[in-house]
Amino acid sequence: MIEKLVGFNTVSRDSNLPLIDFVQNLLYDQGIDSRRVPSADGKKSNLIATVGPMIEGGIVLSGHTDVVPVDGQDWSSDPFVLQRRADRLYGRGSCDMKGFIGIALALIPQMKQLRRPVHLALSYDEEVGCLGAPDMIEVIRRELPQPQGVIVGEPTTMGAVTGHKGIVALRTTVRGYQAHSSQTHRGVSAVMTAARLVSHLESVADGLAATTPMGNGFEPHFTTVHVGVIRGGTALNIISGECEFTWDIRNIPGEDPQVLIDGFERFCREEVLPGMHARHAACGIDTQVFARSPAFDESESSVLNLVQALTGRLDTTRVAYGAEAGHYQGAGFPSVLCGPGSIDQAHQPDEYIDLSEINSGEQFLRALISELSH
Repeated sequence: MIEKLVGFNTVSRDSNLPLIDFVQNLLYDQGIDSRRVPSADGKKSNLIATVGPMIEGGIVLSGHTDVVPVDGQDWSSDPFVLQRRADRLYGRGSCDMKGFIGIALALIPQMKQLRRPVHLALSYDEEVGCLGAPDMIEVIRRELPQPQGVIVGEPTTMGAVTGHKGIVALRTTVRGYQAHSSQTHRGVSAVMTAARLVSHLESVADGLAATTPMGNGFEPHFTTVHVGVIRGGTALNIISGECEFTWDIRNIPGEDPQVLIDGFERFCREEVLPGMHARHAACGIDTQVFARSPAFDESESSVLNLVQALTGRLDTTRVAYGAEAGHYQGAGFPSVLCGPGSIDQAHQPDEYIDLSEINSGEQFLRALISELSH
C-alpha cells in the first residue's frame, strides 16, 4: 500500500486527485463511503471516510497526501518508485507521511468489527501552510459525531508529541525606482532596501533567541524568523525597481506572530518608507500573508492517554515543525501527533522509513482497532 501511495507524484504544486481517486475507489470496493472536500479551484481535494458505526467516541486518523519537491536533490533512485534496500523503504513521502496513511489503509479489512468508528481524514497542501485542512476540519466538526480525539500521524518514531510551533508565511515586495547605477542619487534600489529589511528581520530573530526563556521543550526554544527566498533586479548597471522575498515566522505556543508582523510593518512605515518617498512617491513596501497555521499545545487529553497506553510510552515531546494539530485543537478536538518514521528523514534526498517503524506503526494501529472494537 505504501508503494502504491508513493507512486503518486503529489508534490504540493501539483494535483493530488489521482491519489484521492485511488483511495476513494479502494474504500468503495470495501463498502465504505467517503466524501471529498475540494479546493476552491477543484484541482485538489481532501477526503473524509468513516469506518464503523456513525456514533460518538471514535478516533480521527489524520494524514496529509502532499509531499515536498525533489528538485535539486541528489536521489540514488526514482523518488516516486518505492525501493526496499536492506531494512529501509526509500521514496518521496515514505516517511512524511504515506507510511502512516498506507498502514491505515492496509488495515481497513481489520476494522469490520469496530464498535466505535475510525474517521480517516486525508488533506492536501499541508506542506505549504496547511491550506487544505481547515475546510476538512470544519466538515468534521459540523457533520460527524464528536470523536474522542485526533491522531495526526506525522513521523514521531511512534512517540507522543503534544506541542508544535505555528507558522506564518509571508511575501514582501519592495517597489523601488529605476535609474542608471551611476546615478544612485536619482533612483531607489529595491534590492538594497530589501537587504535592509532582511537585516532588520535577522536582528528581530536574534532578539527572540536571546530573550526567550530556555526549557520549554522546543528545539530551538524560541520563535524563529527566517528569510528563505529573495529575487530582484534586472542588470548590474540598473538600479533595481523591484525585489521580493519570502519569509516565515515559526512561533512557540503562547506567542502571537501578529505582534512581529505589526512590528515589521511599523519599521517599514516609520524607518524605511520616508526615505524612499523622499526620492520618489511611487515607491512602496507591501507584505502579504499567504499561509498561516496555528501552534499546538496540549499536555493532557483522553486521546493522549490512549496513545500512551497503546504504545506503552509515557514520554512526550514538542517539535519545532508545524503540522495540522493546531487546526484540530482550534476546532475543539483533543489531538496528539504520533506516527512511524523520523522527521530527520523527511524532506531529504533518499527519504526513507525503517521497516521497524512500519512494524511499530502497524502494531499501534492494530491495538487501536482492537480498543475501538470492544
